[in-house]
Amino acid sequence: MTSDDETEEARFVARLVARDESAFNELVVAYERRVFALVFRMIGRREEAEDLAQEVFVQVFKAIDQFRGESKLSTWIFRIAVNLCKNKAKYLSRRKVGEQEDVHEIADRVDGDAGKGVTVSGAINRPDEILEGMQLERIVKRAIEQVDADFREVLILRDVEDMSYDEIAEVTGLPEGTVKSRIFRARAQLRALVEKALGDKLRNEKKA
Repeated sequence: MTSDDETEEARFVARLVARDESAFNELVVAYERRVFALVFRMIGRREEAEDLAQEVFVQVFKAIDQFRGESKLSTWIFRIAVNLCKNKAKYLSRRKVGEQEDVHEIADRVDGDAGKGVTVSGAINRPDEILEGMQLERIVKRAIEQVDADFREVLILRDVEDMSYDEIAEVTGLPEGTVKSRIFRARAQLRALVEKALGDKLRNEKKA
């Protein structure tokens, strides 16, 4: 951020610390879509994601006094969201909740500006004639759901939210080297899952 941006953010944070209701309304309007998109992609269940997204802002409201400006406000908010997602995922896994909703449904429920979509080319290179682009995008988004949770986290932050490596390190608390390693492994998993899904789909089409 430029010095002007930092000054503006510091003023905004001061309003939040002072419990300025209009400032919190501005905060929610500015971040609700991205927070919901991130939470939905990580949790995969709409109802749980809606509740958790609300909880993110509750926690921001409660903890804003602890924000020291050592990172961007957005980074701090996403750190809260990611930590809540991890706790919720552990809780859901213990309860053995049923199958997650398809991640591709996010595209129908979240505004396109909520996060940068995973590009087809970023996951796999295939001739356009194999499948229409939209079909392949849906396969990619389904595959993201199946990537290991720790790897999925950094994959979403990097390839969907378009965060830098150092921002991801700040959000997750991981060393930057670990972030890069997990992203590499996440993309490898995603590529394998997409290739398998493509193979299965093509085989089924030939049988039909």
